[in-house]
This record gives sequence, C-alpha cells and structure tokens, in this order.
Amino acid sequence: MKVGIVGATGYGGVELYRILSNHPHVDECILYSSSEMDVPYTLSFPHLNNLSDHRLKNIDVEEMKKNVDVLFLATPPGVSSKLSPQFIDSDVKIIDLSGDLRLKQKSVYEQWYKRECVEEEILEGAVYGLSELNKLDIAKAHLLANPGCFPTATILGLAPVVKQKLIDEKSIIVDAKTGVSGAGRNASPGTHYSEVNENVKIYKVHEHQHIPEIEQALHNLNDSISFISFNTHLMPMTRGIMATIYATLTETTTTEKLLDLYNEFYSNSPFVRIRKDNEFPSTREVYGSNFCDIGLKVDERTGRVTIVAVIDNLMKGAAGQAVQNFNIMNGFEETTGLFFAPIYP
Repeated sequence: MKVGIVGATGYGGVELYRILSNHPHVDECILYSSSEMDVPYTLSFPHLNNLSDHRLKNIDVEEMKKNVDVLFLATPPGVSSKLSPQFIDSDVKIIDLSGDLRLKQKSVYEQWYKRECVEEEILEGAVYGLSELNKLDIAKAHLLANPGCFPTATILGLAPVVKQKLIDEKSIIVDAKTGVSGAGRNASPGTHYSEVNENVKIYKVHEHQHIPEIEQALHNLNDSISFISFNTHLMPMTRGIMATIYATLTETTTTEKLLDLYNEFYSNSPFVRIRKDNEFPSTREVYGSNFCDIGLKVDERTGRVTIVAVIDNLMKGAAGQAVQNFNIMNGFEETTGLFFAPIYP
C-alpha cells in the first residue's frame, strides 16, 4: 500500500514515518508538509540520515487522491476539518490524529476547541478509533478519528469498571501527567527548557479540550456518566502519560477481583498489559512502545479504587495507535509493525 503523512515534520508525523517505513504492508510513504516543501526530510530530522531519501511535498488534494491509499493527518486542530471533507467521496481512507473529528456534537467541539468545526454529518461518519473498544466499527471505517493521548490512557484505565457499573459515576477524578512532547514541536514559553526543567505545573484547569472526549466515550459505555473531574500536569520529561484515577466503588470488592475483571476485559487486547497485585506501571516501562500498562488497588478503608494507566503519548497516544487502527481497517494482524519492546532504560 501507499500511505501519505500530512504533518510529517511534527513529532507525531516522524513517529508515523518510523513505524510505517518498516511496515511489511507499506510499499511507500509520501510525506507532506504545509511549512516546507521539496526539501529533504533529513533537514528536519538529521537522525534519519542514510535512512531516508524522501523529500517533502506540497499538500495537493488531487495528487493525494491519485497516489495514496491511506492518508494520516498528523496535524494541529483545524487542519483536518478543512482537508478531510475533500476526501469523503474518494477511495482514500483517512486516519485523523488532530482531534477535529472526535466529538460528535459540533457545538461541543466549538466550545472546547475555540474554532469552527466540520459539519455534523462528517462527524457522524467518523469512527472513533480506540482500538480496544471499537474494533468492529474500525474494521469498516473509511474516516477514522484517532483518540487523544490523555483520553486513551484514561478511558482504557476506566472502561472495565465503568461498563460493569462498579463505580459511582459522579466520583471520578483523574490526575493526569504528561511529557513536553505532547505540546508539539513548535517552541512556546510554557514548554521552554528553563520553564519545564525541575518543575511540575498544572495547566488548563477544568478546561482541557480532552475532557469532553473522555466523557463522550465513558457515556457510551455507561449512559449514567455525564461529567468527570480531570486535570493535567506538565512534567520535566520528553515522553509519557500517567493517568492516576480515583473513584468510589458501588459495592464491596477486592483488588484481586478487579484485576480478574481487567484481565478478562482486555484478554483480546495485545497492547494492554495488566499488572499484578500491588504492582504499578511507570512511564519509562512503555517508552517508545504501543503498550498501555494498567495497575490498580482497592482501598478497603475508604471504599475507593485507585487506577494507574500509562502510555507513551507519541505512540499509543498518537502514531502507534494510528498504525494499530491502520492494521485493523485494512484487515492486517493488529500488531503488525508494532509489537516491539519498550526502550529501557
């Protein structure tokens, strides 16, 4: 197959290239950029010297329709809403990593993202690509909305207890932490080294654009869930997300029983790894991989459960999951090109 990557000079784009350039079912990667064109890819990423002879191409919709089978949109919000509708009547499958197609209500998107949204008929046609929960629809998808990084960790961490109605729907609190690469490659005062190094700071308090995405997915699992408390913190590290989740249990249970539930729930999910009792994952243990590792513990004294889910934000939170969805959409084995060990240490 021939695949195109729009936004190839970003972190998500170069991760897609790293995976897809070695994918056994991909014959060619065509790289597109709106900021640079007809220049060697290695000018943006010198670590690819002697590994890539690609040149960046201008975004030309008609040329893309003729030359690619699947197009990955690794772009900031706002770009996909303009590009993706132009491919609806074509044979090109779209995998959008930007967030423009994740929310099903136009008004909700515009409230949280502060920009104009695509028409609701396009939103309705986009399949939400959380691979572990929506595999049947993903297999038939032509237009796919790849989940956000925070939602991926949070939803996977909560899905089993939410679906089984084992937690009080009004009690969910998520304390999430991320590395700096989640902010993208462009410099900003908030991600400057001297601001981030030896520092931890909360940001977008009660205003993070991933909140409605998480609530939408949880509501689909259990319609009694409407709102959650969710906040994010920027950590002095390059990659990684840790979502520490707290919720009140609706019945008396044990850690062992919940671990059995999680192992059963994700028994056919090769990229979700459930830790043993009293073992909790760290971000380093999924670094550079497509795994989501989950640990949990019941606090019998308070009747609450603590769930910890970790991912690499550029992999399972972006490019890795996009390729996982690419595999499912095209009938390939789900783990193709992705089943490798995390980088450690």
